[in-house]
Amino acid sequence: MKKLLNTLYVTNPCYFLGASGDNITLKENGKLIQRYPLHNLEEIVVFSHSGISAELLEKCTEFSIALSILNPYGRLNGRFIPPSEGNVLLRKKQIETVLDRSASLAISRNIIAAKIINTRNFLIRFRKQYKMRIDSDTFGNVIDHLKESKDKVLQSTSEENLRGIEGDAQSAYFGIFNQMILNNKETFAFEGRNRRPPLDPVNAMLSYAYTLLALDFAGALEAVGLDSYIGFLHTDRPGRISLALDLEEELRTMAVDRFVLRLINLKQMDHKDFIFQDSGAVIFTEDGRRKFLSEWQKQKYTELQHPFLQEKISWGLVPHIQALLLARFLRGDLDQYPPFFWK
Repeated sequence: MKKLLNTLYVTNPCYFLGASGDNITLKENGKLIQRYPLHNLEEIVVFSHSGISAELLEKCTEFSIALSILNPYGRLNGRFIPPSEGNVLLRKKQIETVLDRSASLAISRNIIAAKIINTRNFLIRFRKQYKMRIDSDTFGNVIDHLKESKDKVLQSTSEENLRGIEGDAQSAYFGIFNQMILNNKETFAFEGRNRRPPLDPVNAMLSYAYTLLALDFAGALEAVGLDSYIGFLHTDRPGRISLALDLEEELRTMAVDRFVLRLINLKQMDHKDFIFQDSGAVIFTEDGRRKFLSEWQKQKYTELQHPFLQEKISWGLVPHIQALLLARFLRGDLDQYPPFFWK
């Protein structure tokens, strides 16, 4: 089993990232601020950085550490990936499967069916726990709608049809998302998804965490020898980690939406954690981002039982397990790709 290593998030835009021996160094105006041993890291994520040394990139290659650069809104600007340990035969099989529309559609159906089932199960749990604070009938209607959507997904005959069903199901789900925000509605009112840039704190947190989860999947896919940029469902686009975005769909509700709702409802985030720009865009303050990332890392170490392996693992290992299962399917070791079903 892969050991869950750490992700280093560098949030201060004034830090210069370098290397000294087998350590990453963070400096500001030439003064050493902090150093971390590279052997404890599997990824480095930086935000609006001031510079990265070539020596550090060489060390990232040596220690198989990915390095991602995000803008203040959490959007991926670029990514440094060390050489893959996988073989060319696996990537050839990946490309062959993507080009086989029937095989590609079968994988996409499994992924979207899992996403809808997981979302439905989350709503069932939420309605049961907070039935006195929500409109239970409206929740029931959406839960029934998602069951119908799942059945339609399994019968879909094209990627276009599948995307339409998924979009309709997501619209119904986000239509009741605001009801699940139980505290501080003045700051965290939700009127629907918006992004690039996000226009309210809820969307700022959702978009940010979706990006972080996609990066986790990208690193996991590259680690098993797959190309994170060649996906089955998300269309190819320069710079888009399409396969990572595909697999992320299974975990969006449990790993991101549930996480964001918990931060809001437990009052761990507040108005002071965000900057409301004149353009209407909303971004984290430095302290707010640091707090958000700290809680994100803590979540990775909580345990669950993997539904396919029937073993207890940390949440942070789920992307690695799903990437491994996809690789095993493409090699012919499994009859089909088993998506992640949350129970």
